[in-house]
Amino acid sequence: MKILTVRNIQKSFGKEPVLRGLSFDISQGEVLSVIGPSGSGKSTLLRCVTLLERIDAGFIAYGDLVMAKTDEASGKAVYSPAPALQQIRRRFGLVFQNFNLFPHFSVMRNITEAPIHVAGKSREEAEREARALLEKVGLGEKADSYPCELSGGQQQRVAIARALAMQPDILFFDEPTSALDPELTGEILKVIRNLAEEKMTMVIVTHEMAFARDVSDRVIFMDDGAIVEQGDPKQVIENPKSERTRAFLARFSNS
Repeated sequence: MKILTVRNIQKSFGKEPVLRGLSFDISQGEVLSVIGPSGSGKSTLLRCVTLLERIDAGFIAYGDLVMAKTDEASGKAVYSPAPALQQIRRRFGLVFQNFNLFPHFSVMRNITEAPIHVAGKSREEAEREARALLEKVGLGEKADSYPCELSGGQQQRVAIARALAMQPDILFFDEPTSALDPELTGEILKVIRNLAEEKMTMVIVTHEMAFARDVSDRVIFMDDGAIVEQGDPKQVIENPKSERTRAFLARFSNS
């Protein structure tokens, strides 16, 4: 079953094209990693499919719900009405680079705020599920802590639990380890690896090449706003067909 469908999406900032006709699908249970140099459009892609940016043209749908499609008369993207977009927002979760936790909320409140006030769950149910999620990410004892009392790796694991609390169909990660010290990266990758083993549908923008190779079902290499190459992770990362992909990976491995 297709969780996300993207067709020929285009996005410019001013006169500068940032996304140049990207198309791909994500199926239920699939893990897709997106790699490429800084400035290639990876984060903009994530922002467009999570309604943080609006596309100029193209088609995006979550299952049977259309987010946006090109109007034939104008050639510009037209978005679905607000009620449909609200339903779509319930279908995905997004984990940011810099955690984005509410600093004045406890860990428990950070996780339960949306389930209570958006999904309409009782506080008892939301807190019960939050405790289970904290156990899943290895932070069962941190429910009453505040973000300032946690390491960066712990904050990112809370952010993952918060995203999972809304029970999304698909989870997006925008370079989830880029703000962390190297010794804290492993704990985040372990959580994501466990989610992949549970067949959580995920899209991961990452610079962790070995992780992308090992955990993904498919890898996309982007450059200059376009998909240059995609396919089996080992093939793309270890034996890429494109000269541009080879040059990027060689430079990456030598850095």
